[in-house]
This record gives sequence, structure tokens and C-alpha cells, in this order.
Amino acid sequence: MSRLKTLFVGLLCATAGAAAIAQVPAPVQTSGTLVIVPAYGEVKHANDQAVLTLTIEEQDKDKAAAASRVNQKMRQGMDIVRKQDPNAVLSTRGYYTYAVYADEQPQPRSTSKQRQIVGWRVGQYLDVKTTNLTGLPKTVAAAQGVLALNGLQFGLTDETTRKLDAQRIEATYRNLNERIVAIARAMGRNPADAVLDTVDFEGSGNYAQEAAAPKMMRAAMVADGAPQVEEPSFEPGETTLTMRVVGKVRFR
Repeated sequence: MSRLKTLFVGLLCATAGAAAIAQVPAPVQTSGTLVIVPAYGEVKHANDQAVLTLTIEEQDKDKAAAASRVNQKMRQGMDIVRKQDPNAVLSTRGYYTYAVYADEQPQPRSTSKQRQIVGWRVGQYLDVKTTNLTGLPKTVAAAQGVLALNGLQFGLTDETTRKLDAQRIEATYRNLNERIVAIARAMGRNPADAVLDTVDFEGSGNYAQEAAAPKMMRAAMVADGAPQVEEPSFEPGETTLTMRVVGKVRFR
């Protein structure tokens, strides 16, 4: 009796084991699978260039008088900047002349009376590009005796950007390889079975625009004829250059 019982128990265990094996899903076949892999890379570098915008604006009842003062002060400001920073690159832009109208009470629509001009606003902008970040506060303070600081942006020179481009490509390709290895292991495959079919370094289409994360700094308008302006404080910071690549990987 015990012998039959033992045989019966053995048959039950064998049956249960076979059923359990039948319930285990078959491994997914990944041979020939094409995997799209995005990857990213970045490099950081201290900013080595500044672009500041200086401006002058005058208002007068006489348009010629306002324009004359703007021309004179812009010329003075340019001379000051050149003296403080001989290697700076200067460029003027945005010369404007606007009429200033008198404040009047709203008139009925039927009234065709034209608004009276009471004066003129004349102004101009000066862009200064420099790599002399150490002397920048002194240059700005000297220029603010005549002009006003309208904006300041730090970034990288073209030469520095070109040097960092190779490092950015290496970092991005290294990240692509790391991701391919991680994906292969997650799929239960040997990374050596992955064949890189395509590498698209234009995968994002906008990595060049992200190269620069500019830091803008604003300064208040300075009263005309200020004899001396205290030097401002600037922190150039750093720029992060990023790149995105998309790789197509096929498993053998």
C-alpha cells in the first residue's frame, strides 16, 4: 500500500512540475531587433567673453539740438571705451528719432485735430564685445559717466566654442555607447551582439542654440553729467554646451 502511495505522489509531483514549466513564457526573440537609442552629452566652460550694450537718449524741443547731444555723447562714450579697452570690438546700431506729443484730453471721433508735437526723443545704441573680463567693471563705470548700460551678456568666444566642440562630441558618443550596453543587458543580450547601424548627430536639431545659456544683467539709467560712477560687480559664470545624438542599433 505504501508503495502505491509513493508512486501516486510521484506522479502528482511530476504532473505539477510539467504544468509549471508549461506556464513559463518562452524567451522573447530579439535577433534582428532594431532599437532607437537617444543619447546626450555636455561640457562646461567658464565664460570668456562679454557683450554689453550702452545707450544714450536725449529729449529736446529742437530735434537738431537733441540729435547733436546724442552724437556728441556717443562719440565721447566710444572714445572712453576704446581708451579703457583698446581690443574691444565696437559697433553702433539703432539710431532713432521719435516725436513727443502733448498730453491732451480725448476728442470726439468727429474731431480731426492732430496731436501737437512738443519735443523730440533721439537715441542710439553701442554694442561692445570684449574678452577683457577683468577690466570690464572699470570700463563700464567709465562709460557710464556719459552713456547708460542697457544690457550685459556673458558667453564664449568662437575660438573656445570650436575647441569644446570635439569634447562635446566625445561626451555624447560615450553616453550613446553606455546606453547601448545598458539596453543590451536589459534585453538579456550580449552587448557584443549589438551592431550600430546609424548615428544621427542632428537628432535634436537645436543643440547649437542650447550652447549658450546666456546670463543677462541690467543696469539703471544714469543721470546726465554724473562726474563719477562706482564700478559695478560682475560674475561671468559659465556656459554649458550640450549635444543630442540618436543611434539605430540592430541585434544580431
